[in-house]
Amino acid sequence: MASRGKSETEKLKHNLEEQLDRLVQQLQDLEECREDLDEDEYEETKNEPLEQLKEFNTTLEHMMAGDMTLVDELNSMQLAIRAAISEAFKTPEVIRMFAKKQPGQLRQRLAEMERDAKVGKLPQDVYTQQKMEVLMALRKLGEKLSPEEANFLTTNSNAALSQFEKVSEDLGAGDKLLQVAGSQVAAAEK
Repeated sequence: MASRGKSETEKLKHNLEEQLDRLVQQLQDLEECREDLDEDEYEETKNEPLEQLKEFNTTLEHMMAGDMTLVDELNSMQLAIRAAISEAFKTPEVIRMFAKKQPGQLRQRLAEMERDAKVGKLPQDVYTQQKMEVLMALRKLGEKLSPEEANFLTTNSNAALSQFEKVSEDLGAGDKLLQVAGSQVAAAEK
């Protein structure tokens, strides 16, 4: 076993990412067909993947307590899960890009939203919520926000996003952890 657990760690990480992707995809599919469901049916259907996310989060906590080689990568996934659970992020696509540390795609999504809002394709309240999510995710990924973006965050901050920010800070040096995890994932992909 010359890998000293490296291949096992990579396989575990891959499996965890697939599970997170599957749960986030369930939430995204649910959002896409929300209009076809009544409110009770929607809430009941939404609770199942949210409950699975909570269980997944508990599993990650147990892994982090016993396996120090995965801590950085698991913390970033845990932040994404906690964001989904706390409903700070209501857009599954943003949760997915945040969990996979994809600031470029988040910036692209932001540009698309701004375009859609300008042409009236995206209602203002939805635009504001989604822009908040994207900007918060970018900031947590260590991306530099423009003064306008920082002002937008300050002006439109809500309790759920504030709670997410507090949770991420409680995890200890959240920004540094995400940066380290992101660089490790990037190095592993090369």
